[in-house]
Amino acid sequence: MSVETSKTCNINGDSNFSNGHTKKPYRIYIGYDPREDVAYEVCRYSILKRSSIPVEIIPIKQSELRENNYFWRERGKLESTEFSFTRFLTPFLAGYEGWAMFVDCDFLYLGDIKELFDLIDDKYAVMCVQHDYTPKETTKMDGAVQTIYPRKNWSSMVLYNCGHLKNKVLTPEVVNKESGAFLHRFQWLEDDEIGSVPFVWNFLVGHNRVEVGDPNSYPKAIHYTLGGPWFEAWKDCEFGDLWLNELEECEKAKKDEKLE
Repeated sequence: MSVETSKTCNINGDSNFSNGHTKKPYRIYIGYDPREDVAYEVCRYSILKRSSIPVEIIPIKQSELRENNYFWRERGKLESTEFSFTRFLTPFLAGYEGWAMFVDCDFLYLGDIKELFDLIDDKYAVMCVQHDYTPKETTKMDGAVQTIYPRKNWSSMVLYNCGHLKNKVLTPEVVNKESGAFLHRFQWLEDDEIGSVPFVWNFLVGHNRVEVGDPNSYPKAIHYTLGGPWFEAWKDCEFGDLWLNELEECEKAKKDEKLE
């Protein structure tokens, strides 16, 4: 599993910020799909650009997981991305230690990730935005089938208490065997073991709304769940201009790095 470390980390990864019981950067696992490489790059860039704390960015690449025999299940017809199931390996990949975050690659972060990690409460096994979301569309992204199920989009951005006893259930064997319902609905947990995060950290384009005069409704993380500007059909979507601006900055930063 490849690791990309924030420029704010020193060589050995130690920092003055606590991640669980260790003094290491917070780990952020981003779902990776080759079809959406540019979305991953922009998501990564947007986190690092605004983060005031050290973080590690780790792409979850299915090809690498298969090479290491961590993932072997066949892809189902309803899986719209390569990380539909691999996301649930986050606690395993983190060594069942400390807190770590998983997020889909189709996010754009506008807020400092420190504000999100400051919400962590050790009494929970996971924390996420608990959307009440039933999409009207039948397709998303580049023609992928839109599925409807309870707790939809809860698993698209999750803070995992990786050392929690209940999360040790999420072994490669379980993730490769269990149903989508069991995993995406967090059925290995009791309801009171799932903490809530404000919706602005998983602001669903086309569903959530910014309320005039209410700054608390403005997104800190935009989720282009139906499809983002990296797809031709969604280039004019809401908040698409923000993503395109971020892409331009990201590409310029890459060019500047090559020149150094």
